[in-house]
Amino acid sequence: MNLIFKIALLGTLLLAANAPADDLGNSKQILCSILNVNACQADGNCAAVAAADFNIPQFIEIDTKTGTLSTTAASGENRATPASQVSREDGRLLIHGNQMGRAFSLQIQESSGQASFASVADGTAMTIFAACTPRLD
Repeated sequence: MNLIFKIALLGTLLLAANAPADDLGNSKQILCSILNVNACQADGNCAAVAAADFNIPQFIEIDTKTGTLSTTAASGENRATPASQVSREDGRLLIHGNQMGRAFSLQIQESSGQASFASVADGTAMTIFAACTPRLD
């Protein structure tokens, strides 16, 4: 590839990674796409990792009414995790819960759809960044 094409491609990818999603307002159904995942160990080592390497689905559906996080039907995985707390505060959707010895928290900026997720377990922590949009059925 020539240099100009490479620069144009890189610029497009950077813009896409930072592009905001739709305004979530008071959406009851939300779809999030995973953008970046980082894994940290208790010894302080952290690294960017592939979501698939840690069994993190590319898309996560969130039902804010029931507090359920789930995989999409198209994934064929049929996985769901109930949240123990869902609240809205200062334009943010906040979701907390635990499952199988892991605690998790999600914060989604309702005006932009930008999301930050964290999951912790014994000796490990994951940070996940995503873009979310209302799910229309």
